[in-house]
Amino acid sequence: MKYSVGVIICGAGKGTRAGFEKNKLLVPFQGSTALEKSINAFDFDGVEEIVVTSSQNDFAEISSLCEKYPRTRVVLGGETRSQSVYNALQTVSTDIVLIHDGARPFITRTAIDNCIHSVYSYGSGICAVDCTDTIAVADKGKIVDVPDRNNLYQIQTPQGFFKENILFAYQQAFEQGEATYTDDSSVFASFCGKPVLCEGDKANIKLTHANDFSKNAVRCGFGVDTHAFGKEQTYITLGGVKIPSDSGLIAHSDGDVLIHALMDALLSAVGLKDIGYYFPDTDEKWKDADSMEMLATVVSMLHEKGYRVQNVSIAVQAEKPRLAKYIDEMKNRLSSALKVDPTAVGITAGTNEGLGYVGEGKGITVYAYALLKE
Repeated sequence: MKYSVGVIICGAGKGTRAGFEKNKLLVPFQGSTALEKSINAFDFDGVEEIVVTSSQNDFAEISSLCEKYPRTRVVLGGETRSQSVYNALQTVSTDIVLIHDGARPFITRTAIDNCIHSVYSYGSGICAVDCTDTIAVADKGKIVDVPDRNNLYQIQTPQGFFKENILFAYQQAFEQGEATYTDDSSVFASFCGKPVLCEGDKANIKLTHANDFSKNAVRCGFGVDTHAFGKEQTYITLGGVKIPSDSGLIAHSDGDVLIHALMDALLSAVGLKDIGYYFPDTDEKWKDADSMEMLATVVSMLHEKGYRVQNVSIAVQAEKPRLAKYIDEMKNRLSSALKVDPTAVGITAGTNEGLGYVGEGKGITVYAYALLKE
């Protein structure tokens, strides 16, 4: 038997712990809002309706936001989460209902499908992940008990049920004056039976405090640089490593074209100017300068902007010299300078198959991509 599926997204809260002047679900977040991202996650074939709860203050704004989602409508919530869910449940027309916190915008389709499948199979589906940290029970700041974490799970949303069952549970809760619950599985457990866990997702975090809205922000940057051979020198420097060569690279500094491309990628990721602005070839200070020291300056600039490197990917185009045996050393030097694990530094080297200035051995071009995390 095929059951219809609906979703309730809780958006009626104030989010006071985040410290914003408005509902945290409506503040700009990664190009839209947390509420829109949560709605998008459920806006697929197989979900017949999405009901969003809203406070009276936010009703007009949330209603306007939801206009672009044809299967979505807004209902007025209550003073508590439980009251809001109960109000929404009374309007849902589907057989199965998934209840989700709008403050969990990173929910995945896999976790949603797990939840639906669990309801089909067991009558309930509570997304959860195993607890990897030690959990302590404390009294006045002192640990009084440490439960076995093998039996502990972090409960998430969505939480799915047959609509008639969860509606009955909420009706009983309000009739008995026990309508203060932190989640829907607790209501179900009180009046229907033991809810069944299903696999959630570690990334499905709940946005609660102000820094939660920034710690997932990322920036990417791209840089490219070219240097010509011609310097009377028996080596070139790439990634801070000296490599034997029949000619050096012409440059004001040490000619480390790899680091120069990388610096441009890092600077562009945070909206700063290029390396020519910060390290001009008209300034004697940078004459024959060590590019690794210049890179350290750029990394400090990123930190001042509130960003750190997450990973970098670099492609070197060079007909000569052969670079394969030097790549690991370059990765280690760069990982130290960028303060990342060597596995976060990718370097590939290739020729240009004899074509163009690279193929003719006249110079080296490097392309660099950088991903930064706030």
